[in-house]
Amino acid sequence: MNKNYNDLIAFISVAQQGSFTKAAAQIGVSQSALSHTIRGLESRMNVRLLNRTTRSVSPTEAGQYLLQTIAPKFAEIDYELEAVNLFKLSPAGTIRVTADDYSARSILWPKVKELVARYPEIKVEVDINYGFIDIVSERFDAGIRLGESLEQDMIAVPISPTMRMAVVAHPDYWQRNGSPETPHELMAHNCINFRLPTRGGLYAWEFEKEGKELAVRVQGQIVIESAESRIDAALEGLGVCYVPEAEILRYVEAGQLVRVLEDWCPPFEGFYLYYPNRRLASPAFQIFLDALRYHP
Repeated sequence: MNKNYNDLIAFISVAQQGSFTKAAAQIGVSQSALSHTIRGLESRMNVRLLNRTTRSVSPTEAGQYLLQTIAPKFAEIDYELEAVNLFKLSPAGTIRVTADDYSARSILWPKVKELVARYPEIKVEVDINYGFIDIVSERFDAGIRLGESLEQDMIAVPISPTMRMAVVAHPDYWQRNGSPETPHELMAHNCINFRLPTRGGLYAWEFEKEGKELAVRVQGQIVIESAESRIDAALEGLGVCYVPEAEILRYVEAGQLVRVLEDWCPPFEGFYLYYPNRRLASPAFQIFLDALRYHP
């Protein structure tokens, strides 16, 4: 078999993205060219690697074995190639980061725009993702998640202060429906929720008071992943939303939103930048890390 490693990279991308369209955009080729590449790889190996339907693409048993075997090795090669930047006079390279929408907007972006302006040879690619993904197999340099969500085998660096959540709605909504005095009473309200992709179900709103923890599975007409969009819906009087406190303070101060259950929303660990403990930090990554590091 002709060992064309570009074909294997193409296969990894399609299998991880679950889509020829997304993989083609990631690699920078046309969808038809990518499809031709995968067919050629399957033909040379004489085994089917991907199941294809009109709606999805997923690895076969053989494809899953190949993906689990070679993806970490290609990730290691990426890390070693990145280490070559240690020999450059100026920091350079691409840093791939996965984060949710809120941390990307409120923490990452303010730092990144200053960093890329100062270091023109550093590139930053941000993947907005609410799922808990394997950053090594999917070839990310780092991820951003809350402290309580981190894996034990990762190096974690704090990049934000402690946080609080807030339950808010438009004043007219509370006037029509009454305001809850306990988290359980939210089950009778029209709540604007969001879904965690890796867990499948709707997020259970988390509360704590005097050591007592509650997870309330609310119901409502609207489900939106973006915190910004959930706030917009609340401002329109469409229901109750549960978002980071920092996102809604200006609306509360202006009287556009009214907060409830504040005593059930204590502070908790903020966001961390995490990365594999075996990663060799290039100058570019070290600069990126130092720029994001939180200093109390």
